[in-house]
Amino acid sequence: MRQKSEKNRRNTRPPRIRVPNNEKAIFTVDNQKFIGVLKRLSLTGGSAVFAKPLPNGTLGEMALKTVFGKVEAQIQFLQTGADGMPLIQAFRFLDMDGTSRQRFTAAAELMQREGFSDAKEELGTLNLSLSKLGESIRRLSGAITPGRRDSSKR
Repeated sequence: MRQKSEKNRRNTRPPRIRVPNNEKAIFTVDNQKFIGVLKRLSLTGGSAVFAKPLPNGTLGEMALKTVFGKVEAQIQFLQTGADGMPLIQAFRFLDMDGTSRQRFTAAAELMQREGFSDAKEELGTLNLSLSKLGESIRRLSGAITPGRRDSSKR
C-alpha cells in the first residue's frame, strides 16, 4: 500500500526548475551563515552547491532574494550527491511565512514560463530522442530491404 502512495506522489511532484545565473542564497545553521549556489528549486525544496556538505537531517534556514522580494524559509538538508555531483546537496522546505510563500511561488512560476522547468526539458529531450530513433530505424530498414521501398510506391 505504501508503494502506491509513493508512486502517486512522484507523479504529482512539482516541476523542478533549473536556477539560472549561479544565484546564491544564504543558509544559516546553528547561527552560522554560509552561501550556497542554487541549482534547482521546486515548490517543495531544491538543491545547492556547498563548500562543505551538512549531515542529512540538519535543520536550518534559507534566505533568497527574488525579483518579487526576499524569501525566507525553514529547511531540512537531505542527501548529498544530487544530480550526480558530490557537492550538491538537496533540501526541503519545512515552513515559509505567507509573504515568502507568495513571493517564492511567483518567482517559481516566472522561471517556469521562461523555460527553466525540467518538465519541459525532459519532454523535449524525449521527443527529440524518439524522432532520431524513428529516423534511424527508417534508414536501417531501407538499407536492409531496398526493394521493399520501391514496391510500396507501385
